[in-house]
Amino acid sequence: MWAASCLASCCAACACDACRTAVSSISRRSARIAYCGLFALSLIVSWILREVAAPLMEKIPWINHFHQTPNREWFETDAVLRVSLGNFLFFTILSVLMVGVKSQKDPRDGLHHGGWMMKIICWCLLVIFMFFLPNEIISFYETISKFGSGLFLLVQVVLLLDFVHGWNDKWVAYDEQFWYTALFVVSLVCYVLTFSFSGLLFYLFTPSGHDCGLNTFFIVVTLICVFAFAIVALHPAVSGSILPASVISLYCTYLCYSALASEPRDYECNGLHKHSKAVSTGTLTLGLLTTVLSVVYSAVRAGSSTTLLSPPSSPRSGAGKPLLPLDKTEEHEEKEKAKPVSYSYSFFHIIFSLASMYSAMLLTGWSTSVGGSGKLVDVGWPSVWVRVVTGWATAALYIWSMVAPILFPDREF
Repeated sequence: MWAASCLASCCAACACDACRTAVSSISRRSARIAYCGLFALSLIVSWILREVAAPLMEKIPWINHFHQTPNREWFETDAVLRVSLGNFLFFTILSVLMVGVKSQKDPRDGLHHGGWMMKIICWCLLVIFMFFLPNEIISFYETISKFGSGLFLLVQVVLLLDFVHGWNDKWVAYDEQFWYTALFVVSLVCYVLTFSFSGLLFYLFTPSGHDCGLNTFFIVVTLICVFAFAIVALHPAVSGSILPASVISLYCTYLCYSALASEPRDYECNGLHKHSKAVSTGTLTLGLLTTVLSVVYSAVRAGSSTTLLSPPSSPRSGAGKPLLPLDKTEEHEEKEKAKPVSYSYSFFHIIFSLASMYSAMLLTGWSTSVGGSGKLVDVGWPSVWVRVVTGWATAALYIWSMVAPILFPDREF
């Protein structure tokens, strides 16, 4: 009996050591996915509070301090913004802490990959603390979130450009008729969707009998960009491909739609106001799905990128040799720790900070604000211009990626 008890104790100790080792190994390899999971959790919490927190927040005196209680939509917006602010601060603090990490030998490398129980506790405390802040701070955060969301959209553009160029290069590298045909078919489908979508935009946002010159201007400029993409990509001096041009054209058309759909509901040229409820649900779902996929892609991409997310410099693995010789195990561990990091931890967390702002704007419809009077304030036009400018920036970045190697042949792009 005593021997069996000792054997069981030894087995348990060995099992605990094995589990500890396995968890340590998994935490390093899956840290990026774990951060994505935490971000997804924040979206779920925001969505739940958006639906159920309004009656509770009406009873909080420092939130509902108005002479007349605002409507339910005001409290829904306020709850989402407070969770988003907590999420934003959590990832921003991590980003600041990770500035300058270039080697796995840095103690902060362990903070980035481990300590998940403490991180989750800190995240929860931050989110809870946000519900004790005055409305003025939440109003200020709501204002800057629109600009932060625009920056996140620009990050999406850079990742999209990187993705489509990589996609095109991979299929062209096969140098087979099948893949060339696939490139043509995908490009053709993207252009058919682009022009069909543009026709739908004219139908919905330029109704007859109304002066909708601004909407017409937005759509026409988008179409001009679409033709410009194709002309530049097919120019002999550029020797580009039609696939990236078609994908970017479709994305710019989608951004144009998002901008026009963000116009105030009572605007006579917004054709979605008659059935805004059904459209907003689909737009919200698509937007959230795009956000999650963008963040997941950026997190996974961070592990292999050598340009966008890589630190500017990193120490060589041979530097800093010990004075005394080490045995093989210790030497292997020393080499592992001395490896340079494969991506910028600081910029990695900045992506999640900006995504927190963007998801808050999606969940609140881009058209509500916490006003001093406690009423729902329609601020749709700033949201419209953020998306329109993002679309124009997308066009400028894509054209620049095509012509920059020609203008500066001695530089590497």
